[in-house]
Amino acid sequence: MVIVGGGSAGAVMASRLSEEPFRRVLLIEAGQTYLPDAYPDAVRLQHIIGGDAAHDWGYISEPTRYGTTIPVPRGKVLGGCSAVNAGVAMRAPAGDFERWTAAGLEHWTAQDVLPFFQRSERTVHGDDAFHGRSGPWPIHYLQDDEVSDMQRAFVASAMQAGFANVSDFNSDKPFGVGPYPMNNRMGQRLNTGMTYLSLDVRQRPNLTIRSETLVDRVAFEAGTAVAVVLADGQRIEGNNIVLCAGAYGTPAILLRSGIGPAAEVQALGINVVADLPVGTRLQEHPFFYTTWAARPDRLGLPVPPVGAILWTQSSKAAANVGDFHVSAVHYGDPETSPTGAIFMLALALTRPRSLGTVKLRSREPDAAPLIELNLLSEAQDRQLMVEGIELIRRIARTGPLAGLIAEEMVPGALSTGYDALEAALPSALDIYHHPTSTAPMGGADDVHAVADYQGRVRGIDHLRVADASLFPDVPCVATNPTVIMLAERISQWMRDADR
Repeated sequence: MVIVGGGSAGAVMASRLSEEPFRRVLLIEAGQTYLPDAYPDAVRLQHIIGGDAAHDWGYISEPTRYGTTIPVPRGKVLGGCSAVNAGVAMRAPAGDFERWTAAGLEHWTAQDVLPFFQRSERTVHGDDAFHGRSGPWPIHYLQDDEVSDMQRAFVASAMQAGFANVSDFNSDKPFGVGPYPMNNRMGQRLNTGMTYLSLDVRQRPNLTIRSETLVDRVAFEAGTAVAVVLADGQRIEGNNIVLCAGAYGTPAILLRSGIGPAAEVQALGINVVADLPVGTRLQEHPFFYTTWAARPDRLGLPVPPVGAILWTQSSKAAANVGDFHVSAVHYGDPETSPTGAIFMLALALTRPRSLGTVKLRSREPDAAPLIELNLLSEAQDRQLMVEGIELIRRIARTGPLAGLIAEEMVPGALSTGYDALEAALPSALDIYHHPTSTAPMGGADDVHAVADYQGRVRGIDHLRVADASLFPDVPCVATNPTVIMLAERISQWMRDADR
């Protein structure tokens, strides 16, 4: 068996599928591999978010509707994006799975997936009905004394503004405000290369990890995936191929393999193996940084960088879906603040309507894909971002947070009314780094689906997808824990099939 990509999903798949000694597993990772206790600071320390150039694919989006490009960091290291993200460990809520089920996807209800969230998790927090105690992935819920003065003030002000205090975002009542659950411990980010691929796991005789190896494409015989072809032309055969290369890497491999929109594939001189809508429904959470000059005597120490969140609903949210995140973060350059002290309240719209695309820039395996995020192309997305900024301002005027603020820097107090705030959106527009849905699974009648409910690519035998590209649409939360759950679930189906 060949697994392509050693990130959040690939590490899970390799760990679980190699538990049974009769199965030989090869995990191929394009980035570097480190021993679990020897990751360098850039992909280990909690306060360094986004990694560095040595552990990143270096992708940049096509220009947005505002003419700006956006860096699209993706982890290029064993552990993938779990080695460079903020470490937030919030699961997709029941409403996301209800939406997928209503669209015709079988076996992905909230009840179906809960055991696989629990299987991954090791925590002492919360109710046994929702949590796992002995999984490989450690989760720590930040306590009030572990977040900054600003973050505590934010929680108190949001509560005074009418929002519930949440002690467990991974329960059946996740919406409200509180400190984050994280998979960080003692200042370290505990990525899946450390946790799922522990030293004991790596020493299994039936598991081989091959690093710094770029996969070009999948090879087929009579509609069956039989091998992967590396960028140097080497061919590696496997009785099952699983793509875990992420929301940009997986569609690029599929397209180079001849799986994708037929006209697009043919235009690059690639033989069409399967005419499927690969790369046509990219989704990403738009992000906007409201920036505040703080009173230096009241700000306190700016750590942790990410500490508290409000998870709530916009005026357009469906039932059981929280489509607004407001994160209280210590980002920004203090030298840009008139007071020398700064923080941000960052807004994410987690159920955007806008769709982007991922295409091949060229046939070469080392060419970055063409990533069209298409942020805020739908008018409703822009309207809700403005609504979210106004929500942040209401919280900032309330309770202890108001006493900490000296001045609104972005969008600025003079930006009032809908038109001015919409015009301000490009000034601090970013992404939440949660791309999904570029090879989505779906029901038998779903014209947008690339794979079935088990990640099996339509019309191709022995080829699966198991990463964020498989989500039918973007969940309304940080994607990493749900990707890990998905890999747990698909690996179990594969194990069951082998029995």
